[in-house]
Amino acid sequence: MKLNFKNTIKALFFAIAIFAQIKCSSSNDATDQAPPPVVPPVVVTNDVDFWLTKGDQSVLLAKQTGILGFGTATNSYTNIEVSESQKYQTVDGFGYTLTGGSADMINQLNAAKKSALLQELFGSGENSIGISYLRISIGASDLNATPFTYNDLPAGDTDLDLAKFSLDKDKAGVIALLKEILVINPKILILATPWSAPVWMKDLDSFKGGKLQTKYYDVYAKYFVKYIQQMKAEGITIDAVTPQNEPLHDGNNPSMYMSAGEQANFIKNNLGPAFKAANLKVKIIAYDHNCDNPNYPKAILADVDANPFVDGSAFHLYAGDISALTNVYNSYPSKNVYFTEQWTSSAGSFNGDLKWHVRNVIIGSMRNYSRNALEWNLANNGAFEPHTDGGCTMCKGALTITTSETFQRNVAYYIIAHASKFVPMGSVRIGSNSSGDLQNVAFITPSGSKVLIVENDGTTSQIFNIKFNDKWVTTSLDAGAVGTYTWK
Repeated sequence: MKLNFKNTIKALFFAIAIFAQIKCSSSNDATDQAPPPVVPPVVVTNDVDFWLTKGDQSVLLAKQTGILGFGTATNSYTNIEVSESQKYQTVDGFGYTLTGGSADMINQLNAAKKSALLQELFGSGENSIGISYLRISIGASDLNATPFTYNDLPAGDTDLDLAKFSLDKDKAGVIALLKEILVINPKILILATPWSAPVWMKDLDSFKGGKLQTKYYDVYAKYFVKYIQQMKAEGITIDAVTPQNEPLHDGNNPSMYMSAGEQANFIKNNLGPAFKAANLKVKIIAYDHNCDNPNYPKAILADVDANPFVDGSAFHLYAGDISALTNVYNSYPSKNVYFTEQWTSSAGSFNGDLKWHVRNVIIGSMRNYSRNALEWNLANNGAFEPHTDGGCTMCKGALTITTSETFQRNVAYYIIAHASKFVPMGSVRIGSNSSGDLQNVAFITPSGSKVLIVENDGTTSQIFNIKFNDKWVTTSLDAGAVGTYTWK
């Protein structure tokens, strides 16, 4: 037993020695070999920022955190190809009509809340949406509490020298608010439009309907001049005017009918010469009504005497097709086109209005050469007030002012914000191909950034590529969603 035990111990020590030699030999061999190459980690940088709004309101103008890097890995998805070499119209801006009612509602906010809201709307910071264009009414629109002009007189009186002209009815409202806005954005463009001439100039003793009497054409032109000059004295520069809001709709309160022939006559014989005599550089923009009647602005532009005074034509889309803007532009390519009004209804849905308005008002107007895109009313209260007796009772503001400290952002806020926040004044529309349900439009900004706005007009989610300079990123949008993509 002792011998066997000793032999066993010897064998065990022998095995350990052999193992140690093998281990040492293996270690030496490994030391002699080159170390495996170090593979650096793949770093994917984000090249494209992506802001999203969904029709179900689960995401509202939110910057997405996913990585979108340009590459060349092939796939079979649809391409939206953006071409910087194709340049179209310069953009003046995006915004709303600042009605008298809007001003009254916003002015009801307490000082701190109002200041924050105005910075959000008109500022240029990360939390602002950068509104760069406003339309205002000359006198009251139907979204004032009551109708008025700046020269209202007792029945039977006239004021041919406009001695009683006064902006007083707007000084505490629109004018005061505009002064605050101009501190934030002194370059904002302002378009001014009358809903009616003073009643004493009309052939009906009413704010609603009727026509401007020919004998008052000259004094009415001076009314425009006086308005522009007095607004300038208040520190407010008017960039452009239209002679009449919706000249073929005389059923609103206030309103006034003006045929194409009458408007051409007024522009060439009165308004244009009056601006020239006063050395006003304010643009005169014709029409300002629906896309179903492109012959109206074309008739004015065809008038050889009116044409030199007219900068372009303005459109709404309560009837007709947005392609009417291209129709007029192609007929008179030296003249501009503008999109100046579209309302969202209290009876509408967020998802339906988001799709329709981004497709038509934002993408549609821009792809049809418009220099601007404006939604209708900036703000009102929860009952869609104020409005005149007979004015719009269903017009939903971009904002609903609920108390002196609270407000709600509505669908029109996001419709405009998806463009205004990213496409500043002076941007230029560039090429982008139409691609099925993926409605889109592209721009290059003054700083050189590229912007692509896409709306998925289909009923299913879509994966697609954004292609630029032979590289692409792959992204997706849910049905009815809107995305704004930006890159350098």
